[in-house]
Amino acid sequence: MTGDTRFLTAPTRVLLFTGKGGVGKTSLACATAATLADQGKRVLLVSTDPASNLDEVLETNLTSAPLPVAGAAHLFALNIDPERAAAAYRERVVGPYRGILPEAALRSMEEQLSGACTVEIAAFDEFTKLLGDPAATAGYDHVIFDTAPTGHTLRLLKLPGAWTEFMATNTTGTSCLGPLAGLQEQRALYESSLRTLADPASTTIVLVSRPDAAALSEAERTRGELLEAGLSNLVFALNGVFASSGNADPAAQALEMRGREALSTMAGGLSRLPRAEVPLLPFAPIGIGPLRRVFAPPEERPAEAPPETHAAHTLPALMHLIDELERSGRGVIMTMGKGGVGKTTVAAAIAVELAHRGHPVHISTTDPAAHVVSTLGGDIPNLRVSRIDPALETRRYTEEVLAKAGAGLDEQGKALLTEDLRSPCTEEIAVFRAFAQIVEEGQNGFVVLDTAPTGHTLLLLDAAEAYHREVARTVSDMPEAVRSLLPRLRDPAFTRVILVTLPEATPVHEAARLQADLLRAGIHPFAWVVNQSFSTNGFTSPALIQRGQRELPYIAEVQERHAARVSLIPWTAKAPTGHSGLRALVRSKS
Repeated sequence: MTGDTRFLTAPTRVLLFTGKGGVGKTSLACATAATLADQGKRVLLVSTDPASNLDEVLETNLTSAPLPVAGAAHLFALNIDPERAAAAYRERVVGPYRGILPEAALRSMEEQLSGACTVEIAAFDEFTKLLGDPAATAGYDHVIFDTAPTGHTLRLLKLPGAWTEFMATNTTGTSCLGPLAGLQEQRALYESSLRTLADPASTTIVLVSRPDAAALSEAERTRGELLEAGLSNLVFALNGVFASSGNADPAAQALEMRGREALSTMAGGLSRLPRAEVPLLPFAPIGIGPLRRVFAPPEERPAEAPPETHAAHTLPALMHLIDELERSGRGVIMTMGKGGVGKTTVAAAIAVELAHRGHPVHISTTDPAAHVVSTLGGDIPNLRVSRIDPALETRRYTEEVLAKAGAGLDEQGKALLTEDLRSPCTEEIAVFRAFAQIVEEGQNGFVVLDTAPTGHTLLLLDAAEAYHREVARTVSDMPEAVRSLLPRLRDPAFTRVILVTLPEATPVHEAARLQADLLRAGIHPFAWVVNQSFSTNGFTSPALIQRGQRELPYIAEVQERHAARVSLIPWTAKAPTGHSGLRALVRSKS
């Protein structure tokens, strides 16, 4: 590693790693934790990601309580378990009323507290306990948070202020999470967590990115929003920097040049941050041994043993998968997977190809970063593009609820409803309704949904039952699009879910866990796409050849254990954007 290494050499007590999905936050957070622990510091490593992969990277089965990490004295780690936190939260709110209120009233409270927003605020409670309560982490010198992808992280960081303001001005004693007593007792903790986050002597935020235009753009947006939230002690960690080292391989030179071009257009605010650079590693940073070598200079790394040689895989191009999708003539296509695996690119390529074949296509994103617009690169015949804008949808939803449910209320009732709609949970409900309305359009043509990273997507899908209850509580009628959403998502002839992954351990296993969750929800994935593979022939760079060989076991795992249909997209020297680039990607062969 080169550049500004203050988060290793002079770290604050709290370190938060954030950034776009797939940029290496978990790897760098784990490597930092291992490095500090090797210096004799007692370190607690925490994942706030609903789709955490700390277990795999640390090779330790974690729980919601701190556990020692094998092979690293002084290092402890835990995963915040959202469901367990929600159950504890519900009991904390409802418990004091048992034996006092009628059973019907208790059941109503529990119903209100069973939605996705309750899960999020409950998990946030655990986060603030570790961040704002000194007693909770008194035995540790450093607490390191491996946060969820950017959109979720920013929501998490903003919630203390939102809830503090909401509770300070709420006069009715209720919220969409039930009685405010359950939140009010946390108010001091929220305020303490805000102070800790904003104190540069206590907290450093490590903003992680790769030398990629989309990731750098997201990092700049994050930087601005963090500053607006009063969080100013930022360090920029540029991960995966590749140097061809004079190798004549055109692919190696193109990979290096793509990184340089992305950095040349980096926004000024990001370029002015203290910066550390981590090279593209010739090994997988999984396990304490490899994690210890992440920040070591190349000359201090032991020579890498050549990877076991496997036969290359020949898999169908994305075009063959689109041929199957096209036969229905309509329906919903959803790309899902771990952040940073290329869901947006795959969604855009499918949408462009179907539109080119003459089908009406609507592509929409629920991703807060909305990279699909820049990926498409301009207007395309037969293709309509939209984004679910949380602020706009919240305003629309609020106005509709006030117009319908507030029409027959007295002034006190209207005031209570208005207070309720100012809570942070309203946004989740509003976005979910917009999602349902877009899915409904699949009856008349193709709808391609570029979904948000895994954790946020699952929260969105899990919100169905909570939304039904919320609408019944605030509006007498329920939109037909919402009523029909779950049956449509569960209908394999209407909704085709495509799991996108990279040929690496963590993305493949993350996609497998997502597939298991979807199957439990009655949603059967249609196919898998293995994206950006270096396993194809033609490279002469030793680094790229080794990388391709390391991919082959994971490609085989997808074929043999997880997917009925698999397409493989090889890495391309030119970034696949715009009409021609996306259509070329569809036809690229392994």
